Amino acid sequence: MLVSKLFMPTQREIPSDAEIVSHQLMLRAGLMRKVASGIYSFLPVGYRAFRKVEAIVREEMDRAGAQELIMPAILPAEIYMSSGRWDKFGSEMFRLQDRSGRQFCLGPTHEEPFTEAVRDNVRSYRQLPVTLYQIQHKYRDEKRPRFGVMRAREFVMKDAYSFDADEAGLDISYKTMYEAYCRIFDRCGLDYILVDADSGAMGGSGSQEFMVKSAVGEDAIAFCPSCSYAANEEKAPCKATEAGEPKALLNVERIATPHVRTIDELMKYMKASSKDFVKTILYSADGKIIAAMVRGDREINETKLTNLLDAAELVLAGAADIERVTGAEVGFAGPARLKVDIPVYVDLEVATMTNFIVGANETDYHLININLLRDFRPTKIVDLRTIEPGDPCPVCGGPVETCRGIEVGHIFKLGTKYSDSLGCMFLDKAGQEKPMIMGSYGIGVGRTLAAVIEQHYDENGIIWPLAIAPYQAIVIPTNATDQTILAIADDIHSQLEKAGVEVLLDDRDERPGVKFKDADLIGIPLRITVGRKAAEGIVEYKERGTGIVSEMTANEAVAKILEMTKGIK
Repeated sequence: MLVSKLFMPTQREIPSDAEIVSHQLMLRAGLMRKVASGIYSFLPVGYRAFRKVEAIVREEMDRAGAQELIMPAILPAEIYMSSGRWDKFGSEMFRLQDRSGRQFCLGPTHEEPFTEAVRDNVRSYRQLPVTLYQIQHKYRDEKRPRFGVMRAREFVMKDAYSFDADEAGLDISYKTMYEAYCRIFDRCGLDYILVDADSGAMGGSGSQEFMVKSAVGEDAIAFCPSCSYAANEEKAPCKATEAGEPKALLNVERIATPHVRTIDELMKYMKASSKDFVKTILYSADGKIIAAMVRGDREINETKLTNLLDAAELVLAGAADIERVTGAEVGFAGPARLKVDIPVYVDLEVATMTNFIVGANETDYHLININLLRDFRPTKIVDLRTIEPGDPCPVCGGPVETCRGIEVGHIFKLGTKYSDSLGCMFLDKAGQEKPMIMGSYGIGVGRTLAAVIEQHYDENGIIWPLAIAPYQAIVIPTNATDQTILAIADDIHSQLEKAGVEVLLDDRDERPGVKFKDADLIGIPLRITVGRKAAEGIVEYKERGTGIVSEMTANEAVAKILEMTKGIK
């Protein structure tokens, strides 16, 4: 391929709206262009890399015994209503009507249509197990699309679904998909870890995420250096702290705190530790106001709270609702003496505290020496907080550490959640009708591509692993008017192309520095430069990843690239 013919609109400046490296480089290298917020077009060079990831996914899924099909992207509302997810997805689901007024959506995920397909075509245990998959566009109206294809509103996902006769069969299918995912991410050159995760809207008995450690990852990971435990912070359980020696319950006092609302302000004003306070946060859960309480130095884990309430939508309560329920302005809410009776959920840690400080439900006032049960009765005492560095590991008790991560794959044990609601049944050996046991397995193709860039780049651009590089090699003649240089460069390019190497020839009438910068920016792994020693039959060979540079004959350089690309499709 000649670079002069390549549609590769590179740019030198960093786009102002690109916050992370992968987003910046994918735009600068001409891999993609923004169409609208969270919606991107892949251009030729980017789409070549995209298809490489897609091919690896397809090969490993086929190798694992999964069968590929394709489902529609426009799906009828009834199928999601049957499973209860038409409302569960809330505002994230793109909804539309046809000309007859029938409701549809753009598929956010495809558990339901796959379940229906198997339900209507599999009747006997003899037809199980079966695993089906597709690679297809998904649509989610993200509240805050960002980071390029990391958090997009339209994206391509490989989603697979397994159907088994029993839990033992599901365990085998789940392990098979786990092993396939490991091969996929290994082949893509990713450094990843497996973490326990929240099942979210997918439901089911358990799930795990394949996470790529990255400082810009949207997810926080808690992991234990002392054992193998790792979990997304949304999932990681927090143990209750020891209560310590019993303390006498002191009398409640009402303290004036004019214009003092936040924990930091209260600490200074009252000369107290953040651990002496309990925050009372009011939320709207599907339109119903509730209160959640954690210690003053802790953060409420909204995923845990959402799951506890089985809520489709959880948002902070507005000022009007807070004033209606508490009788006070924002910043003075507490669990005692509320004006409206609402559910109050208390974190495990709060249940071990005595004589703590809360809002008085009165503007400019707080209460001290509040105690559970004596002064208020919670609706439920439950793990509500986000795990933090130093907290005890749920498995071994050692201190956990945290880091950021990018989710590239997610595997779920769904159990009978969808087979029950959609009637996906089979006849067992005894002729008894039973629900199929399901698993669900997803990989974001574009997100995987971006994660690779986050782990493989330098100040000059992308450093693609050979397996997914848009082109494996590039031949750069330094002088486009020197016939000797051009002839040797063209011959090298022809030899590599005939041998099946995906190779570019930069035939542009540009300065060598421009050609080198573009080659490094788009991340071509192997480079042959034909320059001033061309007449002597000597060229320069360079590896983008290692930085190795050496002079050799043209034939030696061709042989070196054939060796490096051997066995890579």
